[in-house]
Amino acid sequence: MGIGSKLSYKARKRWSLVILLVGLPVYIVTVVTVLNWIGQPPFLVELLVYVVLGMVWILPFKSVFRGIGQVDPDQED
Repeated sequence: MGIGSKLSYKARKRWSLVILLVGLPVYIVTVVTVLNWIGQPPFLVELLVYVVLGMVWILPFKSVFRGIGQVDPDQED
């Protein structure tokens, strides 16, 4: 189980917004900066790096995002 399973629905929703609005742009800038420092790789290698790293960033946060688009399970009718 991940971190998200220990958080309430509202906390996971807030953390998902922080991750998307702050963490993702920081991650993107970091990846682009590191690739620029390394130098210009061939196009297909660069594309592969961006695709792989574009999917890898979500793995640690998978449990935080799980079920965020659903109705709040703690909410009473």
